[in-house]
Amino acid sequence: MRVGRHHDVMSTTSFARFDRAFANVTAASAGGAPFLLAYGGTLLAVGLLGFSQSHRITALLTLFQGNLALPLAFWLERRLGVERLAADNPLRPLSVQLAISQLFALPAAVLGYVLAPWTVPAMVAFIAAAHLLPYAWLQRTRAYIGVSALVSAGALALALTLRDASGPWVLLLMGAVYWGAAAWVHRHAARLTALERHAHVSEAA
Repeated sequence: MRVGRHHDVMSTTSFARFDRAFANVTAASAGGAPFLLAYGGTLLAVGLLGFSQSHRITALLTLFQGNLALPLAFWLERRLGVERLAADNPLRPLSVQLAISQLFALPAAVLGYVLAPWTVPAMVAFIAAAHLLPYAWLQRTRAYIGVSALVSAGALALALTLRDASGPWVLLLMGAVYWGAAAWVHRHAARLTALERHAHVSEAA
């Protein structure tokens, strides 16, 4: 009987710990909105430039736009996040691994650049769609499922329809979806954070 009670206490403690961990991730990252805003902006800019550039230049800009978007995203996260990600948060290693996971798929985009530069925007879209899907679980919103589905299906449809003229349109699609989703996930994160803080105050009282 004591073992069963001890197991129940341990389970309750573990669940409570992960509830706090999820809350900390959401509050610290503003639901991921800073990254959607930053990458959405650079993708839109490259998409607009792509109409006046060669496939090869557009592909290179697509591959390297993250060098501008990433520091911008971290800056926005410090502005929009309402707390810091705790060093002992058990979800911290997973968050880091999810963030860097797409780096291991980039060789596919590099291969596309070598073989057919016009395919690079679509390849980047597919990589991004797969990369963002797990955030539906981490950030506790189905918005990321919608983002992944729209980006992946939209990029494929544009690439098959417009072929070598599809690059700028794929990038504009990605940017527009990212910016639309940013507002959604930011509101969702703010609501979750407010509810969880209210619950924490109620428990403390």
